[in-house]
Amino acid sequence: MIAYREEDYPMLLKQVAEASVRAVFDPITKGAITRYEVRGIGALNFLLEDVLEGGRSRTIAFEESGKVLSPLVRAIPIQVPAGYVGHGGQEVGA
Repeated sequence: MIAYREEDYPMLLKQVAEASVRAVFDPITKGAITRYEVRGIGALNFLLEDVLEGGRSRTIAFEESGKVLSPLVRAIPIQVPAGYVGHGGQEVGA
């Protein structure tokens, strides 16, 4: 997950944790979830263990590869302050 703007990165740090990712991926993740902070580019990287049941070539769940699963991270809700102006230039904060 990458913040569009540098000033938005603290919101991601505060609100997107292993538990947030677990809530989205729990049905298919048997192992640990580890968060890595990539501050230089304002990003969070998550490692999900035991998702592909032995690896990409050994699993019967071919559609459950990283390319297909990664967009699910966007389903994690982020609370923004009142008056927040989003990436598209529209006010989205409540």
